[in-house]
Amino acid sequence: MNATPALTPDTPEHRKAVLRERLAVLQPARLDIIDESHLHAGHAGAEGGASHFRVIIVGPCFSGLSRVAAHRLVYHQVQDLIPFPIHALALDTKASE
Repeated sequence: MNATPALTPDTPEHRKAVLRERLAVLQPARLDIIDESHLHAGHAGAEGGASHFRVIIVGPCFSGLSRVAAHRLVYHQVQDLIPFPIHALALDTKASE
């Protein structure tokens, strides 16, 4: 019996799960996904229920990359989710802790 409840599509929890799944390809040592949508209530990008997330991701895949290159690597994994259902990602990428 599966103890994990099914995630309803198009909810913040489902979006976080999709982000986690997409970013797992980068084999992060640490991956924190924080829903900050409530901080953007009333913002034009939040209209229609689009989410705002902060992602802290640490892994060897960022070694030697500039901040821009590291962010591009992350955005490449989720580009089809932006601007909806995810309106914005605040990224903190690091090669190691």
